[in-house]
Amino acid sequence: MDPGSNPSREAGAPRVLIADDEELIRTGFRLILTSRGIEVVGEAADGVQAVAEAERLRPDVLLMDIRMPHLDGLEATKRVLRLLPHCRVLMLTTFDLDRYVYAALAAGASGFLLKDVTAAHLAAAVRLVKTGDALLAPSITRRLVERYATAHEADRAGAVHRPVTAAAAVRTPAIHRDLAPLTPRELEVLALMGRGLSNTELAEALILSEATVKTHVARIFAKLALRDRAQAVVLAYETGLVAPGGSAAD
Repeated sequence: MDPGSNPSREAGAPRVLIADDEELIRTGFRLILTSRGIEVVGEAADGVQAVAEAERLRPDVLLMDIRMPHLDGLEATKRVLRLLPHCRVLMLTTFDLDRYVYAALAAGASGFLLKDVTAAHLAAAVRLVKTGDALLAPSITRRLVERYATAHEADRAGAVHRPVTAAAAVRTPAIHRDLAPLTPRELEVLALMGRGLSNTELAEALILSEATVKTHVARIFAKLALRDRAQAVVLAYETGLVAPGGSAAD
């Protein structure tokens, strides 16, 4: 599909690539998005094709299935983000089956969507993920991160506050575990983001204006070189700032 071939595309709407080995999923998502003025620039049926098409088409948002032949969505995400650091990857997942969601977020994915997502939520998610203003489906994201954070930490065979090893840095290249640059208030904001709170919920919890919260969030991202709130959630767990179960660590 030619990037300029959709006359109904909304100005400034994200250009989307859909990667899933199920043709029915790709077709359904394409119809939903195009009917809402969002341009789908291409499709891919496996991870290898997803990387190649992403490099060729340079989409703003990539909907990436975790479980695909030839190259899984996790490795494909890493390769795409090395090629296109400004691309936003949304993982397509089924909650009960996928074991790699935590690793995908740590690798740079900006969030995920369940495959039975509603049409309205799919379109809203694709629009929102570019901004980094809100973590998509925060309650589900939190449950998945909590479920697999403990296993991930066990695999690393050490405490959450131990020095970062070279191997760990390779696994999570975009995450900085040193929280020293953050002020006490920024640490508080990061801990609440790790629990899945939106900016509006943060403002209510901290009795601040939403504009002030956005400023704190932007400073946290800048100081820690985070892409978006999905990485903030991963960071909050990996540093022990938030413990599995959703509460802030003592």
